[in-house]
Order: sequence, then C-alpha cells, then structure tokens
Amino acid sequence: MPRYRLTIAYDGTNFCGWQKQEPTLEQSNLTGSGKFVDPALAPEDPTRVALRTVQGVVERAVREIVRERVEVLGASRTDSGVHAKGQVAAFTCGGDEDAHTGWPIKRSTDALTRAINGKLPDDVVILDAALVADDFHPIGTCERKAYSYTFHNAKSRPLFDRQYVHHVWDTLDVEAMQRAAQALIGEHDFASFAASGHGRLTTVRTIYALTVTKTDIGPGAARIRMDIEGNGFLWNMVRIIGGTLIDVGRGIKKAEDVQAILESRDRTRAGPTLPPTGLCLEWIRYRSPDASIV
Repeated sequence: MPRYRLTIAYDGTNFCGWQKQEPTLEQSNLTGSGKFVDPALAPEDPTRVALRTVQGVVERAVREIVRERVEVLGASRTDSGVHAKGQVAAFTCGGDEDAHTGWPIKRSTDALTRAINGKLPDDVVILDAALVADDFHPIGTCERKAYSYTFHNAKSRPLFDRQYVHHVWDTLDVEAMQRAAQALIGEHDFASFAASGHGRLTTVRTIYALTVTKTDIGPGAARIRMDIEGNGFLWNMVRIIGGTLIDVGRGIKKAEDVQAILESRDRTRAGPTLPPTGLCLEWIRYRSPDASIV
C-alpha cells in the first residue's frame, strides 16, 4: 500500500478553503458560501451540498487516477480566499498492477504528478509527488510553517493582482511595524491573536521569525510584505497579527503596545482580522524528512 506526499499550489480566490465541507444548502446560503457549491462533488447525504474546496477537488482528481476511494489529508486548513504555494497533502492507495488500480511503486512519481494535474482545474496544481513512509502524517510530523501577507500601499488601488494583495490607502510606517513584530517572536500565549472558537487545547505557539519589508513599485506606491514562520498557527492568527501591525503602521497603536496586547491574552485589544486576499501559505517543513521518505 504505497503512500504518496503531494506539494500543492493554488489560487484560493474561488475556493471555500482547503477542507471539504458539506453543509445544507440553507446553511451555505446563510454563511455566503453558497456561491462555492460544486455540482461535480455530490455528497452521499441528499440534503447536503458540497462546497468547492481544494481538498475536494484534489481528492476527486486522485480518485480518478488511482481508481480507488482514497482520502487526501492536508497539512494546513487554509480559509476561503487564502492562497498557497506549498501546501502538503498525502494519501495511501493500492499498488496492484494487474487490477489496474492504485499507483504501484514501480511507476514514477513524475508520471503521478502529470496524471493528477491532467484532472485538475486551472487554479490548483500539483508541484511535486513523492513516495513516503507509511507513517508519514502531513499534520502530525509538521515542524514549521511559513505564511506571507502582502499589502498594496498606495492611494490608487491594485488592478492585475488585486486578488493577491490587500489595499491600504494610508502611508504605513514600516520601521514601526518591524519594531512591533519583534515582541511576537518566541514562545508565547497568542490568545490575543486568535479568533474565538479556534478549537485548540492551547493557544501557546512559537514564532521563529517575523519580518516586515517594503518594496517601492512606483511614485507613492509600495508593496509591504509580512513574512511569518512558526511551529503552528491558530485560527486567523496571521491575519490578526497583520491587522495589529497595520494599526501600528497607521499610528493607531504604538510599537510598544504589542507586548502588552500579547500579555493581556485579550482578543479585543489586538487589531482587526485582515481579509484573506493577501495571505499565502509559503511552505511547510517536517521533522527528519529523510526518515519519512522511502
């Protein structure tokens, strides 16, 4: 029973996040997710509808290739509208050449990549496939993740890449944002930067790196990018950190306030939750990768 790891990139604009969802039609309309209903993904329960998710689309493509009912498990549950350059997922399938099912080990992973991509829509692509050990788990063996958040800082709005940046009109003090970011590096209780209902047993996480950089792109216009690397992130944590740093950049908060916000463990003291548009999952790293790969 070979197990394969997939590295996946996607434009999250027209997806209702990574994780499969099958609400009732009424529920999907109430939450505004009804526009993401995917008629090609028919739930077993006739009272429910399948939303268009990355997991659902990739899993359907994999099942068509291996001709088995496999489950594709992803490492990060990105929200609706969030993009990814390095999502990781894995699945186990049969390897029976005679039965014409599964994907036998003797077949190349390059061929597997091409086969799955041939079944996928234009807004998601498999970058790489690799044979891994039976115990490889995309979530359980994850060591670090990195996200980026990109702002378009100008009076004029972005056009061609408007789906991948968040527009901020006010001129931002990037140096103050970078100073504020330093307070968040290390192991802390990030309750102040987690959405309610996050569902985690602990809000303690470790941030290994957090930087804010600026690139001028024209007169009065710049791209400001926040890069954050940690051992894991709470629901909306990166977007709330970004919103807090934007408040600092605008002068609504001082750089020195972030330490007190962190220590308060009070969500109401942090900044707003930014929209998903500018957020991208950059990469995921694993413990002892050589031991996991066959």
